[in-house]
Amino acid sequence: MSEHATQDLDTRQRLLEVAGAVFAELGYRGATVRDICQRAEANVASIHYHFGDKDGLYRAVLQSAFEAAEARHPRTGSVDAGASAEEELQAFVLAFLRRIYGGGVPTWLMRIMSREMFEPTGALEHLVRTVHRPTFEHLRGIVSRIGGPSLRDEDALRCAQAVIAQCVFYKHAQAVMKLMGHSEPSTPAEIDQLAQQITRFSLAGIRGSSGSKELRR
Repeated sequence: MSEHATQDLDTRQRLLEVAGAVFAELGYRGATVRDICQRAEANVASIHYHFGDKDGLYRAVLQSAFEAAEARHPRTGSVDAGASAEEELQAFVLAFLRRIYGGGVPTWLMRIMSREMFEPTGALEHLVRTVHRPTFEHLRGIVSRIGGPSLRDEDALRCAQAVIAQCVFYKHAQAVMKLMGHSEPSTPAEIDQLAQQITRFSLAGIRGSSGSKELRR
């Protein structure tokens, strides 16, 4: 690779990293290309060269962060081909938690996604289609296998949503949890322990939703 090509890649990566922090701090609408370039020590033309415009940069920031997370902690987790659905669920939960709490994603990504929940941009639809929906459908397939034929589709949907909700709770409620004296998991051992707890709780809920007529009313 030529020196010029290497410099281009360095500039592109630097812009992605700086832009992620700026978008998290100011939001998509508050961030400016000029501010990002100043912080990244790059000229404005580099944004147009690498990403087209601010929207292209924003989409690239999110896409690259999620791709890095998938490469580091694949949504399927570390399971053998013949693993049971229960083992697949624990692997999924553990990989999900490691992304959020174990340095699998940049700290600014969760702040950006929180903003997207309340101030959605055009990038959210793309992320849902390419990242969130495939991940969720993988989880729902696991849930359906655990519940078996008696688990209705709508119950499988709610159970899968409940699994995700448990995984993200500590991060989204971080400020309140700290005031209450509860801390989010930070060490590998704490993350593993939480993954086991969420898996046990979820398995009980899935099996209860599948087997109890009383719970379906």
